[in-house]
Amino acid sequence: MLFNHAATLPLAFWLLAIAATILVGMSKAGFGGAAGSLAVPLMALAVAPPFAAAVMLPILITIDAIGLVVFRGRGDIANLRIILPGAMLGIAFGWLTFGYVDARWIRLLIGIEAILFAFDRFGAARTALTAVPSAPTFLSGVFWSALSGFTSFVSHAGGPPIMQYLMPQNMDKMRLVGTTVIYFSMVNFVKLGPYAQLGLLDLSNLGVSLLLAPAIPVGYVIGYRLLHAVDMRGFNLVTAWTLLAAGSKLVWDGLA
Repeated sequence: MLFNHAATLPLAFWLLAIAATILVGMSKAGFGGAAGSLAVPLMALAVAPPFAAAVMLPILITIDAIGLVVFRGRGDIANLRIILPGAMLGIAFGWLTFGYVDARWIRLLIGIEAILFAFDRFGAARTALTAVPSAPTFLSGVFWSALSGFTSFVSHAGGPPIMQYLMPQNMDKMRLVGTTVIYFSMVNFVKLGPYAQLGLLDLSNLGVSLLLAPAIPVGYVIGYRLLHAVDMRGFNLVTAWTLLAAGSKLVWDGLA
């Protein structure tokens, strides 16, 4: 019974879903930044978006668990003390306003913000090797993390806002990735309760997620090795390009 639905899916779905799972694994391992937000749209080329999102949810939770082990001790505590409470505020606001907010407009606004920030990061990448790290700022951190929590809840687009807060601090790439791993693990976990209350959780397709599970370590290993292989300039350029791609897709979805 668990795998009955899987047998009815077309080959195109499986090819796209495997590619999406590898892409998410690479992104969550630190190489590709916001590229993971393209996974559901990629799968949705062959199936309905709600089905794609339902299949991806267990995969995301599994990758988050892996990341907490791989990047243990790498998170920036000073930032996490600011952005985790901020994200909770954003999630709560998204929960309270669910049904009143048009997610298309949220995607459009966040997409425009991501594109503008990506071009800013292209310029910053030129001086990445000599950039001086800066300290966290409370008000900015609460604002961007609250926006990230809100957009993550209503449109699964929490990456660009939190990167806009963290990346200008010029912290070490391993610390940056470790911070985002802890951050999104908590955000995704906390969202489960409100999603269940709103009837947004669909685990009926768990069998499909299980069949895609072998692709998770493939993507994660590739992403982790590439993370170690590039310097900060390369890391910033890759992140900027993925922000540009994700932002463009969000703008497209918002206007569609």
